[in-house]
Amino acid sequence: MTTELPPAGTVHPASVARWTDRKRYLWLIGLVAPSLTGIALLGWSLTGKGLWLWAGPIFVFGIVPLLDLVMGLDPSNPPDEVIEALENDRYYRWVTYAYIPLQYAGFLAGMWVIATKDLGPLGTIGLSITIGLVGGIGINTAHELGHKRPEHERWLAKIALAQTAYGHFFIEHNRGHHVRVATAEDPASARFGEHLYEFWWRTVLGSARSAWRLEKRRLARSGQHPWRLSNDNLNAWLMTVVLWAGLLLWLGWRIVPALLLQAVVGILLLEVVNYLEHYGMLRQQIRRGDRLVYERVDPRHSWNSNNLVTNLLLYHLQRHSDHHAHPVRRYQVLRHYEESPALPTGYAGMILLALLPPVWRRVMDRRVLAHAGGDLSRVNLHPRARARMAVTGTSVGPVEPGGPGSAVEVSASAASAGVGAPVVAARCPGCGYRYDVAQGDPREGLPAGTPWSRVDPDLECPDCGVRTAGEFVLERLGRPKEPGDSLRPLRPGCAAPPHRAR
Repeated sequence: MTTELPPAGTVHPASVARWTDRKRYLWLIGLVAPSLTGIALLGWSLTGKGLWLWAGPIFVFGIVPLLDLVMGLDPSNPPDEVIEALENDRYYRWVTYAYIPLQYAGFLAGMWVIATKDLGPLGTIGLSITIGLVGGIGINTAHELGHKRPEHERWLAKIALAQTAYGHFFIEHNRGHHVRVATAEDPASARFGEHLYEFWWRTVLGSARSAWRLEKRRLARSGQHPWRLSNDNLNAWLMTVVLWAGLLLWLGWRIVPALLLQAVVGILLLEVVNYLEHYGMLRQQIRRGDRLVYERVDPRHSWNSNNLVTNLLLYHLQRHSDHHAHPVRRYQVLRHYEESPALPTGYAGMILLALLPPVWRRVMDRRVLAHAGGDLSRVNLHPRARARMAVTGTSVGPVEPGGPGSAVEVSASAASAGVGAPVVAARCPGCGYRYDVAQGDPREGLPAGTPWSRVDPDLECPDCGVRTAGEFVLERLGRPKEPGDSLRPLRPGCAAPPHRAR
């Protein structure tokens, strides 16, 4: 049975004032995930049956895929006219904030039970996996909060990440993955022919190295060394050290295996989702002047799913194309685009397929090739697959895209930055981030008064990572703002090439 909610994006303007979000209170279903540890402990304490301790994997890999099939799809979008009000509705923020205390209540209670009760080996493993799955889904909550401008939301993201010791995700995802997505340089973009188990090694190690390089480069712009607490990797990892050390002092060394297992489970859950999101997707290189650059990310470069239940649990993470086009956009307004390639089911079901590489390739490889129109030069090929194609004489296009620094487009704004009246400010046309010359951006190594002409045109927007400084809209002294230079959030679709939303 397939149940589709009415396509809210088609509401007539005359009825906009009466429009209501049909999913407004359904988003509370997302709080089932952080409650899984409490459910497991309650069921075990009432019945004495160890099966309850496996509530996490039973729910995530059993119940959710079935619910996705039963409840069907929801391709609805809110009408454009309500986007700004919906973004500013604080109710939706508190839904995500509530995840974190529930996550940590279950984490602390679970560790206490493991340290003080005899659960047996299977019971301990089951409860540790349940705790880890809650922490892994918590990384998605950190993902939602970490993209937002308010500083307290970014700190909440780091707190959510501390349980699984994956604090550097906050850096690598925002300023690494979003810049390099769907290219060979991105450790979080899976390649065609790459199975999950080799991807896990490549992305976990590559993401940590990338996060360190990104922070080292940011601090170097201010003449600072990376070994300091202002390094966001170090202060995020320190949160984990303090958390785990406090638990060990409280509960003893008996919990060490459970601590490690839950962290591994949480990390691998995140990275299998990364594997799904961009498998085989490749942004093409184009020439801008004398430079070879990547085309801007658009709805074709992410796998999407409109399965209702998983989207409620993951705050619309499956509407991944719109998230990459507008990273600071809040989950409740993320859009469905007709041209986005669709997964055959929700993330929970696709994870089960990814765990079985032959089945995954049978299901997904033909979809990748169909999406690329059979043109292998438009597919992000694993070197092994590339070599196999070469043996058969199949043309696969360029051997490797350019280095990470080439994923930049140079605009007319950058070329004219030093011409005419002085530039007093510049705004990212995608997310609205504004660089004020008088104030600078000390966090990015740009002291107050740093002229726009001295800003590296390759510097990614600190908020969205989608646009570079060379693409910013300029404000000049004594001149009105250029057309469209508004600090109000742009309407859907403005930051990406033209495409259709339903």
